[in-house]
Amino acid sequence: MENTYTFSNGIIEVEGQAYQLVDLPALFGPELSRLPVVLRLLLENVVRCMTGSERAAAVAALLAWLNAGSSEAEIAFQPGRVLMHDTTSTPALVDIAAMRDALAEAGVDPMVLNPELPVDVSVDHSLAVEAYGQPDAATVNLQHEIRRNAERYRFLRWASKALRGVRIHPPGTGIMHTINLEQLATVVTTQVREGQAWLVPDMMIGTDSHTPMVNGIGVLGWGVGGLEAQTVMFGMPTMLRIPDIIGVRLSGALRPGVLATDLALTATQRLRAMGISGEFVEYFGPGVATLTAGERSVVANMAPEYGATTGFFPVDQNTLDYLRGTGRSEAHIALVEAYCKRVGIWFDPQAEPRYTRILDIDMNAIGMHIAGPRRPQDLMNFGDSAKALAAVNFTATADGLLPKHAVALAAITSCTNTSDPQLLIAAGLVARKARALGLKVPYWVKTSLGPGSPAAASYLQRAGLIDDLDAVGFGIVGYGCTTCIGNSGPLTAPIRQAQAAGQSQAVAILSGNRNFPGRVHPDIELSFIMSPPLVIAFGLAGDASRNLQDEPVQVTPDGRSVFLKDLWPTREEIAEHLALGADPADYKRDFAIASQNPQWFALKAPDTPLFPWEAASTALRRPPFAAVTEGSLLGSYVAYPLMVVGDDITTDHISPASAIPPDSLVADFLVERGDDRQDLNVFASRRGNWEVMVRAAFHSKTLVNLLKPGMPVAHTLHVPSGEVRPIWEVARRYRDAGQSVVLVAGERYGTGSSRDWAAKGQRLLGIRAVLAVSFERIHRSNLIGMGILPLRLPPGIDPQSLHLQPGDRIEIQADAQQLAPRCRVPVSLLRANGQSQAFEAVAAVETQLDVQLLQHGGVIPLILHQTIATQRNAASVTATGRA
Repeated sequence: MENTYTFSNGIIEVEGQAYQLVDLPALFGPELSRLPVVLRLLLENVVRCMTGSERAAAVAALLAWLNAGSSEAEIAFQPGRVLMHDTTSTPALVDIAAMRDALAEAGVDPMVLNPELPVDVSVDHSLAVEAYGQPDAATVNLQHEIRRNAERYRFLRWASKALRGVRIHPPGTGIMHTINLEQLATVVTTQVREGQAWLVPDMMIGTDSHTPMVNGIGVLGWGVGGLEAQTVMFGMPTMLRIPDIIGVRLSGALRPGVLATDLALTATQRLRAMGISGEFVEYFGPGVATLTAGERSVVANMAPEYGATTGFFPVDQNTLDYLRGTGRSEAHIALVEAYCKRVGIWFDPQAEPRYTRILDIDMNAIGMHIAGPRRPQDLMNFGDSAKALAAVNFTATADGLLPKHAVALAAITSCTNTSDPQLLIAAGLVARKARALGLKVPYWVKTSLGPGSPAAASYLQRAGLIDDLDAVGFGIVGYGCTTCIGNSGPLTAPIRQAQAAGQSQAVAILSGNRNFPGRVHPDIELSFIMSPPLVIAFGLAGDASRNLQDEPVQVTPDGRSVFLKDLWPTREEIAEHLALGADPADYKRDFAIASQNPQWFALKAPDTPLFPWEAASTALRRPPFAAVTEGSLLGSYVAYPLMVVGDDITTDHISPASAIPPDSLVADFLVERGDDRQDLNVFASRRGNWEVMVRAAFHSKTLVNLLKPGMPVAHTLHVPSGEVRPIWEVARRYRDAGQSVVLVAGERYGTGSSRDWAAKGQRLLGIRAVLAVSFERIHRSNLIGMGILPLRLPPGIDPQSLHLQPGDRIEIQADAQQLAPRCRVPVSLLRANGQSQAFEAVAAVETQLDVQLLQHGGVIPLILHQTIATQRNAASVTATGRA
């Protein structure tokens, strides 16, 4: 291939400045236009970052993909930057701090351990809705946040000083994906390579599953686990099998009244129905051109909900309009346009690239939708919530004052649906019309508006809508993830009382991206996802069973029935108020003001290369797995099933992020160490303390352990003794006895958030392998990152068909030297009655790097061993030179 293609650089001149670039059309000719745009970007990355025979092989494999629309070949992807948030960065940075300790103990200079890529951290996942419906709610909530998390935030400030290239964006600056869209993403960026100025695509990874939101403006990026991000931070590429690409052909245009949320929910339902699991999705066709970049970003954001790695929209004029509208310079916009057109990644609405499979969506046929009440792919007409709730097994034990399915939370929340100004303007117009009619939210409903950007307040104020939102209860409570991530704060007293009395099963209404049971609040199992203006309408109704297509939202005091059509804004009204509110200067100015948060800078942080751990801390503890002595979990062994679970076990089930229940064993552990039982914060705030998080593993009221149904929350069966005890205690008993444990699961194990603690908790529990029908992409990667072998069960075998009984054991033969991508692994089920069943599982191992990680015991041992070896080799060379 090196003889076929001469990998010479192209030259482009933009406004008098000459740049080098990878000239894809010149190198690859007509074949380039047949590739999906995402593969063109990967091709550029391979040509620029790889060398020699490895580059030739990767290029050949990418072009050969055109033959079958699929490939088993691996390529190395080198992103240009890493994006994290505070609750994924904290455990990653704690790992790095602990690795520095391990290096120092091994006699290696700890300061050699530094990220090799820029790392941006957004402090957005810890803002809780304590105050709402009052003018100072945002200020009060920010004060609570910094008070509760001061120790962890001081640690983040230490990391920004001690580690090169780590930049922290303080509380109040917005949600990470909105910050990425508005502040960090460049679409095209400049590099200096060997003294020459280059233009290259902005490519990145993020430790949050919704990182693909930036795909909406043509930036290739996706979510990874914190463990995979650590490998990239320290100079290793992301190894990936050349992905299958699902092309979603959009035709038509959204009808009046239908919003980007409705398209996103439709795509989620349609793509999940195709069985998408880790493929890249790319949107094409004439319908794409009808969508603004803000609308595209809504759809791209939900890539993990439809099972995809990406939800990519190529760059076009609408992208440039977005850059201009968010305050990017005209010089930079000209550079983006010139580069994208030159290298063949500019969007052509008539193009028909080769895809693995194609899904057609006619946007003319999309209506107003909601999704729920337990999964984001369960799509329905906005008037069908009553039908969905009727199927829920709930019978009120007594009559009450509240509806049977009372709305407990009405939250305009999440980057998903607050980053596109059109959606917030639409919500503001519904609020205005409701206010004019005298409508008010019922007393039992907790309301909130948590935009992704502080610029939202400016454009809503300028459009004249901020007072209307305040008047109906949807005042701004802060700029962070809030309810979407489970930081909804306490429910209202009427809701708590009605649920305790069995009179009502409360429902959450939110504009977020996930509605798994217990996610937004541990006491709420049912939630519906919808657009921001529909959130206000359901909040006003107060009853999640209200059919808002045919029934009134409310009846005014004078007896007038107010229907949704009386409140819903027209497309023209939205456009008028959007123009009235828009000012590109808002974005940089408001972000700069928020970045100077005085409460943040008042936090005093250590100024040492090693972090000074405090023995009494309940927030930060040096983790035991960040040690040179940690080894591989591979081998041949017989194990007890520690847990047996069914389908759709989410990372919220495995490692919850929401409020720590004050009556839980985790609370008891913290209270014994001096914490206030009534102010324990959320599980996510404790991810720097392994002792808390191992006790939090599988802490979910909705999780059913099939090994012995009916056990208390976070308990399992210790088979040798027959006792039911907390999971962490049972795991310790097995470990102390030298006995191995595994976990057995159904389909889509590890769906949901990217949190690496869902894998770290399992490592600390001693789980050596997870046998599942299927795995979600990021969690599979995180398991491997912790040295845990993911095994796919063969067709026809699942937890139900296995009928595992107490006393059954599982024999696994996973020899470290025989492990290879997608190899077969012999498994035997050894029944307690003496019978056995043998089958072959498939190692859910995709790349040679996966194999290497499992052989070393995970990411952290590999980084430590490589760093120590490099430094000792360098010292040896230096000593030899002196001699």
